[in-house]
This record gives sequence, structure tokens and C-alpha cells, in this order.
Amino acid sequence: MALPNSPHNLKPHSSQSYLLPFILVTSLFFLWGIANSLNGTLIKQFQIALNLNRAQAGIVDSAFYIGYFVMALPAAFLMNRVGYKKGILIGLALFALGALLFFPAAQVRVYSFFLFALFIIACGLAFLETAANPYVTVLGNPQSADSRINFSQSFNGLGAIMGPVVGGLFIFSDTEHSTESLAALPAAEADAIRIAEAQAVQTPYLVIAVVVVVVAILFAFIRMPEISSHAEKNASFKGITRHRHLMFGVIAQFLYVGAQASLWGYFVDLKLHYAKENHFEIVQWLYRITESASPTQIASFHASFGFVLFMVGRFAGSWLLTKIASNRLLTIYACISAVLMVTGWITTGLTAVAAISATYFFMSIMFPTIFALSIKELGAQVKLGSGLVIMAIAGGAVLPPLTGLISLYGIENALIIPFAAFVVIAWYGWRGYQVKPVAA
Repeated sequence: MALPNSPHNLKPHSSQSYLLPFILVTSLFFLWGIANSLNGTLIKQFQIALNLNRAQAGIVDSAFYIGYFVMALPAAFLMNRVGYKKGILIGLALFALGALLFFPAAQVRVYSFFLFALFIIACGLAFLETAANPYVTVLGNPQSADSRINFSQSFNGLGAIMGPVVGGLFIFSDTEHSTESLAALPAAEADAIRIAEAQAVQTPYLVIAVVVVVVAILFAFIRMPEISSHAEKNASFKGITRHRHLMFGVIAQFLYVGAQASLWGYFVDLKLHYAKENHFEIVQWLYRITESASPTQIASFHASFGFVLFMVGRFAGSWLLTKIASNRLLTIYACISAVLMVTGWITTGLTAVAAISATYFFMSIMFPTIFALSIKELGAQVKLGSGLVIMAIAGGAVLPPLTGLISLYGIENALIIPFAAFVVIAWYGWRGYQVKPVAA
């Protein structure tokens, strides 16, 4: 049961006073959508630029999501003290710093430097997500919180579309390179190609850093309503684990993000695998921006189409959540996603790619819906609970390496772990979400 002075029970100022803050906070969802979806591009790019195998390159996801794990709870504690706005500004500063570090990292071509830059970006995003997700749920009528967070997260889907597009147009080369083809070249020529491939990431991340700084300036000078309470500022983790729906929500979020990261990180490889076996002339023609486009660029554009489905799913989900209970829609979508994973696993060709792509639509509502269900009726502990749910994003560091190991026995086996995750998420929407009374 929510406390009388919890932010969920505060009288709103007015819908107009929330409009500009809502727009600014929603812009954050767009920005971290770009950062997340670029990881798949980096995994593919680093294999050539830094002479890495697939498993080594997959550490990109681990470094990124470990940042969330490390910083989510400190972010929650700090925002309990300083409020949402200052927490957002700290997050934006870290985000910009990490993006700027890509420039020197590409100059020296040291993998650990890139991983450190990604870790700093993720630390910044941990602040942003710990602040923005609960902030959106309380920035208006509590009855429409689930729909509101899905609407904001729709712009996360829009940002996610941009990652593969940026990769296809500005990072991936028109000339297809492989470890084998570079090994056949003179050492100096191969090294020059690797240098160019590494430096291809500099400009996109420099542009991202500039945009983030501009957004930070807007936040610094625009008044943001601080929806908080005295009890919330003095809240502790004591007794928080007794909130059964929160703990199950943390598990569900851990599995969801792990499934999402696995699918996003392996989509280009899966697409290339199926295209190589079945030669999709129509699909390749559809995404061939130029006649010289490489198979990797084409696959990247196809991944972008998956993110279009993801964004459409978010907007459609925002509307459906005004008609269907959020837990019920979560269960339906998770069950459909599990069936699509099985379809992708047992079939080949265009059928398999279509099944995997369609999953993007049905995954769309999962993160915000699990989040909103998890923090219901937490009262003064809402920010701390939010930190726990954001910390669960570490699933993106744990499950992709396991997926990578399984994929060594066949790339299609990369779908097994997402399938298992969707089954558990379906259970959470069916039973695990229910709020049980907590003894004082």
C-alpha cells in the first residue's frame, strides 16, 4: 500500500506544468536507445578493427551492462538525496564523457579503452534510467502510469532504429572484410584497414556527445518539478525484499534485458547466416542502399527494420494498455515471443528471419511494463526499488556470453536463451506481478 505522502499520491500541479518536463525526460529515452542499439554494430566492427573473435567482441555487451549493475544502486541512493533533476544531469555528464572517450580509444586502438568508454556511458545511462523511468510514472495521473511510460519508451524504440542506420551508413565499410581476407593481405595493408575501421566510430560518438551536452544544458536551465517527499528522502532498503512483486520483477527484468541484448547483438550474424544459406535476393534488394553495399551493411539495415517494429510496438502498446491490463498484455506478448523463438530455431531462410524480426514488436512493451509493475505501491522506497530494477539490466552482461557459447554449436541455437527468458516473463505477467500485503 502506498504511503499517504508518497509521490504517487501527491496532488499534481497541472497537466500543463508537466508537459515540458515530460518532453525533456522523454528525449532521454531516445538518447539511450541510440547508445544501446549501437552495441550490436560495435560487436561486428571490433571483430575486424581490433582483430577479435566473436566471443571476445561480445564483451562489449558485458562491459556496457556491468556499468548498469555497478551504478544503479548508487544512483538511486544519490537521487534520494539530490532529486531527479540533479541525478539526470549527472547521468548526462557521464554519458557525454564516455562518448568523447571513443575518440582517443580509436586513435590508440586498445580494446580495454573502448570497454572503459562503454562502461562510463552505461554508468551515465544507469542514472538516466533510474531517474527517468519512475519520474515518468509519477509525472501525471497514477492511473495512466503504465501507458505513459510505454509512450515515453516508444522514443527509446525510435532511438534504437538509429543505431543500425548509423552503423550501416557511417561505420560499416562498403567493402566486406573478414579475418581470413585480411590475413591474406600484406601486414601493412591489413593494418591500415584495421586503423580505418577503428576510426570509423569516432565521428558518430563525437556527434552523440555534442547532442547529449546540448540536452544537459536544456535540463540545467529549465525548471523541473521535483515530485518527492520527506519520507522518500530518508528511505532505506530495510524490508524492500519483502515486496514479492518487486523481487520477481527484478528477475523478469534481468531475463528480459539478457534476451534483448542477445537478440540485438546476434541479429546481424543470424541474418547473414540465413541469407548465406538461402540467398534472399528480394530482402537484399530491399535494403541495398547502393549497388556497392556489403552484406553486413544490408544486414544492419534489416536490423533497423526490426527496430522500426520495436518502435511501432511501443506506440501500439501505449494505446493497448488503455484497453488491456498491463500484466495481461505482458503475458500475451511474452507467449507470442516464445513461439516466435521456437519458429526461428526450427525453420530457416526468410521464415526464420521474419520470426526473429517479429519478436522485436512483441518485446517492445516488456521493459517498461515490467518496470511499472515492479515499482507499484512501493511508497517511499520507489526510487530504491527503481534502482534494483535498473540494476537487473545486468542481465545484458550475463546472458549474451552464455548465448555466444551455445551459438558455437550452431548460430540458430542463440535463440534458446531468449525463449527461456520469455517463458519466465509470461509467468510474471500471469502471477508474479501481484502485489501482496507487506507486514509492517
